[in-house]
Amino acid sequence: MLDPRLNLVTRDRDLWRPIPFQKPVTAVQRSVARLRRFLDLQANSIWRHLAPELPRVKGRLLDVGCGAQPYRELLSPEVSYLGIDTVDAKARFGYEIPDTLYFEGDTWPVDTGSFDVVLCTETLEHIADTLRFLDEVRRALRPGGRVILTVPFAARWHFIPHDYWRFTPSGLMRVLTQAGFTDVQVYARGNALTLILPFVFPQGGSFARKLALQAIGVLLLPMFATLAVVGSLSLRLAGGDDCLGYTALARRD
Repeated sequence: MLDPRLNLVTRDRDLWRPIPFQKPVTAVQRSVARLRRFLDLQANSIWRHLAPELPRVKGRLLDVGCGAQPYRELLSPEVSYLGIDTVDAKARFGYEIPDTLYFEGDTWPVDTGSFDVVLCTETLEHIADTLRFLDEVRRALRPGGRVILTVPFAARWHFIPHDYWRFTPSGLMRVLTQAGFTDVQVYARGNALTLILPFVFPQGGSFARKLALQAIGVLLLPMFATLAVVGSLSLRLAGGDDCLGYTALARRD
């Protein structure tokens, strides 16, 4: 009898890779970003949680693992912003943004205690040494500074093999406390409703496979659109244990 199981440790790439965000600079790009947030409930839920937080930020903000800097526009123009990412961001995640500071190694190219807020969106799951990373967050913050981070929970294994963890509220509380943070708050982002994007934007495989998936996507488009509407409306409700991801806030002593 054939064993139907697959040894997943041999996987070194995604069957379907998340579509990279684009930096929203022009009005058209902002419109595309809004459309994506309507269809991509993970992005929508993150935006909804950051929208009341980031406009209140003052001083200096460090965006770690910033990718395309999709949430920068929520900040006040008076905020001093710095986006940093690893030198392998393009190879691993498809990001290469001109005004991003790229670095190599575990130590960030920033002065100790030089930032009021560290923002870290959908990055912690890609960090093999979580506590080493959070030590750098703490080092970069001034005393009393805050960290705002988001992590996925009900999300596919993505950017394989560089996706290591799914954190629960208990796990976030544990690692943040171990790293020396206090006043930890964790909020669930939405619920388990989501949109199956591989049918709309198929990747890999033959042309015939892509065409077949797109044909299925066209046929199911009314259902997908309905789910997107229902999912977007559901994000207005309180989060639950079965959710898309978490937003965590904590303060440096």
